[in-house]
Amino acid sequence: MRFPVGPRRVWAYVRSAPGTYVWLLVLFVTTVAVHHMSAEFQEEFLRQRSTNINELSDRPVRVLISSAMWIDGWWTPYLVLYSVFHARAERWLGTLRWFIVCASAHVVATLVSQGAVWRAIRDGSAPASAADTMDFGVSYGLAGVVAVLAYRIGRPWWRFVYVVGVLVVYGVPLVVSRTFTDLGHFTAALVGFACWPLTRGRDARVWKARETQGAVRG
Repeated sequence: MRFPVGPRRVWAYVRSAPGTYVWLLVLFVTTVAVHHMSAEFQEEFLRQRSTNINELSDRPVRVLISSAMWIDGWWTPYLVLYSVFHARAERWLGTLRWFIVCASAHVVATLVSQGAVWRAIRDGSAPASAADTMDFGVSYGLAGVVAVLAYRIGRPWWRFVYVVGVLVVYGVPLVVSRTFTDLGHFTAALVGFACWPLTRGRDARVWKARETQGAVRG
């Protein structure tokens, strides 16, 4: 199958990050499915796929996987975010290492944030119903990938600026709002920074437009 030059470049970019775009395809299908559910059915359906305390206690592996297959809201912003961050990280690290970063950030951030919820319930600062709260989505994995991309920047000064930016983006909400999801995002970013060993042996260069264009051309 032959494509015109523009679509051929897009297809080459998609093929260079298969994990990213297969995941995006799954999110597209599940998002369409959610928008065709009734409000009552949708709430119960998503709660059973949430990584809340009750579901983690009963079906930990299942909900840790299924929670990353559903999103809240429109799919289009994730197409942009995945193309900018996930695809770049997967092309740089390779699919297996990229997946390890995503999975590690998702799992660790989920367990830390829900651990905080459990402690709040035990201490009486949160109601018992918090054990059944909604907690699904892909933002923890995204935060981990955003952070690990710091090691993609070769110049120390720009890497420092990037790291500070990531800490501000995920740290300020934690200080201001102090929700369990804010804690999860900040934890996921720290996990991404801790994945430095996975970046060893990978070329660290400053991101340049011509570098991306060359990779797309193939």
